[in-house]
Amino acid sequence: MTTAIITAAGKGSRAKLGGNKLLEKIGGKTVLELALLPFDYNERIDEILVTANEEYYSEFSDIIKCVTNTPIRLVVGGETRTFSVLNALNECRGDVVIIHDGARPFVTEELIDACLDSVMTYGSGVACVPSVDTVGVTDGDYIYSTHRNDCCGIQTPQAFLLSEILEAYSHVSESDVFTDDAGVYSKYIKPARVVEGDKRNVKLTFKEDFEKYPDLYCGTGFDIHPLVAGRKLMLGGVEIPFEKGLDGHSDADALLHALTDALLSAAALKDIGTYFPDTDEKYRNADSRLFVKEALGMLAEKRLKVKNASLVVMAEKPKLSPHAPAIISSVAKLLSVPESAVGFSCTTMEGLGIAGREEGIAAQAYVLLEKDRALFRRP
Repeated sequence: MTTAIITAAGKGSRAKLGGNKLLEKIGGKTVLELALLPFDYNERIDEILVTANEEYYSEFSDIIKCVTNTPIRLVVGGETRTFSVLNALNECRGDVVIIHDGARPFVTEELIDACLDSVMTYGSGVACVPSVDTVGVTDGDYIYSTHRNDCCGIQTPQAFLLSEILEAYSHVSESDVFTDDAGVYSKYIKPARVVEGDKRNVKLTFKEDFEKYPDLYCGTGFDIHPLVAGRKLMLGGVEIPFEKGLDGHSDADALLHALTDALLSAAALKDIGTYFPDTDEKYRNADSRLFVKEALGMLAEKRLKVKNASLVVMAEKPKLSPHAPAIISSVAKLLSVPESAVGFSCTTMEGLGIAGREEGIAAQAYVLLEKDRALFRRP
């Protein structure tokens, strides 16, 4: 019987995300969930234990429900990683244990199998990658020696016979400082067996580590308004000189309305008419920049921010290309992005349709959002 221990009792403070880094999402799943699933899918794993800090016990209790094939339970962690693992080891029911850091969400079933194969042959199996950088021994101020040929980067998973790793941990004292299980095993039992690791199996430690794996969300919006006399023509928050303007309950800025819908769509929210109905007198002749700002506020609540936007206006008249720089500047300011992140084009409809007959103007907007790590807060 094989037990997997997923270490998740730390607080992840070095990531400086304002909360537990294992609750961060990558591709719509939490880091902890991503770390758990390969063990759940592996038929050689008979049970999973997750070490948890009491502060996050409730959140983790919900997350581990993603595991559907393997019995799983939480174990309260200790003051250090070492003592958290010891708590879990004492709860193991198997004769083989494989230990993995919850902050390594990209572990593969193949690497898990390689470590398990090694432990069956050699009594241990520790994922390692060759060091490409020279490693220095330092006191923080001075380098005393350097190595590379005899160095490797130690990863998890790390697999052991339960009896041997328990024996090793029984010798650990309060003065011992270990950052992984291979260190404990190698000191008190025997050298641990090397298994070829995976460079993709990275540990997410600092904020910049998360920035390499952004969560992205795209959205699209469309709007069209008739042209009428006696109205200002507003597009992208810019007044365009023309004898006609767009008709509507607000200022009828079709471009900003399309942009608002794109923002709401990307965040899986309802459409612009739901939040800003044309039956509400509050929005009569309203500046449509208000709608964009309100939508951005809704996005902020979901920790989403705009990465870029692409906008298209369809109109026979007036000629809009001279106004493109002003429109781009206005939208970029509104979205709090650089002007280089706003694409804008204008096209005619070759006489076809409402826009082609000069009866109205249509606009299409696309946006790309990303999860804002800086706004992370514990739920």
